[in-house]
Amino acid sequence: MIVETVSPYDLQAIRNLEALDAVCHRVFLPEPGEKLVFGEGPEHARLLLLGEAPGEKEAETGRPFVGNSGRLLNKYLQEADILREEAYLTNVIKVRPPGNRKPKISEIKEALPILLRQIELIHPAIIVCLGSIAVQAIVDRKAKITEIRGEWLEKHGIRILPTYHPSAVFRDEIKRELLKQDLFSAANALTKLGT
Repeated sequence: MIVETVSPYDLQAIRNLEALDAVCHRVFLPEPGEKLVFGEGPEHARLLLLGEAPGEKEAETGRPFVGNSGRLLNKYLQEADILREEAYLTNVIKVRPPGNRKPKISEIKEALPILLRQIELIHPAIIVCLGSIAVQAIVDRKAKITEIRGEWLEKHGIRILPTYHPSAVFRDEIKRELLKQDLFSAANALTKLGT
């Protein structure tokens, strides 16, 4: 999955998302026939939506959140009056884990420096962590989404809102309503920021 590592010094020398994307294409190795999914959205988006890893449709297209989960997320963003094209969407892991399995801790650790640099370059005011992998990567490795979901956190001056991943709500109506509630909360926070 990861073919080479990049030093923190090398990452700090990267000044824009295009250059970081080029590094990702050297560092991450997608499965044959699949694409790397770096992320998409405005380079200086006020809102960043962070998932765990690309799924099958994402790996086919090279775009984040375009499968069933993405369609559901789009619907809920629209209901909350959040324009997808004004948010930056990405994942902790930039390539689909084999067999669509959950990312390993070692894979998250390897991918984290690139994600953190991506966040620094975008410098969002708000990050919505979609699922436990996202919140564990950037907030606390031991965080449990069921315990901190919907609770606003702050790290390095960025407000962070943990919530459920859209894939988790397909099987659970309660989680579906909580995800919607959290996206409305994010929209309200963006409005207060004047965005």
